[in-house]
Order: sequence, then structure tokens, then C-alpha cells
Amino acid sequence: MILLGLPVFLVGGFPIGGWALAAVLWVAGEALSLWLGRIPTGADHLRKSGMVALAMSFRGIGVMVVLLAVTVANKGLGVSAVVLYALAYSLTLGVSLLEYFGSEKIR
Repeated sequence: MILLGLPVFLVGGFPIGGWALAAVLWVAGEALSLWLGRIPTGADHLRKSGMVALAMSFRGIGVMVVLLAVTVANKGLGVSAVVLYALAYSLTLGVSLLEYFGSEKIR
């Protein structure tokens, strides 16, 4: 999803550092999500379920803190990274919702 923004950044004259920051945060978030997805959860693993939930919450909080700090330090860089990350997140969420609600029910 982040790769789709690269041509826009290159042609539009936006700071390429904003794209790079959003890309690094996106890859780090996806890697954490993949790692957490391997941990067994459910009623049989309540402790691990709580850890996964807390880690997923801190994933979003961590991204927001980094983007806020960068935006305070360099407004152009931070805003471009925030916009790209928000668009990529929204697109990914939309696709996953379409996949979920568009699939047949498994009985």
C-alpha cells in the first residue's frame, strides 16, 4: 500500500523522507502484527490474549507518538508521513472489510 504513494511523492515534490518514515513505520507495524498473529489466543490462552491486545494497542500509540514528534520537529516531513500512513491504513482497512463482508459464510 505504501509503495503506491511513492510515485505521488516523487512527482508531487513532497519530501521523500516523509514517504520513507511512513514506509518504515508501516513495515514495523506489519512485522509486529505478523509476529503477534502467531501467538495463540483465546479462552485457553488468556494471558497471551491480553499481551497481544496490549501490544496491538501500543502499536497504534507508538506510530502516533513517532509521527507527532516528527511533525513537531519538521512540519512538512511529518504531515506528509501522517497523510500517507493514514491513507494506507484506511485503504488496507477498507480492503479487509470488503474481504470479510464479501466472502461466503462458513458453516
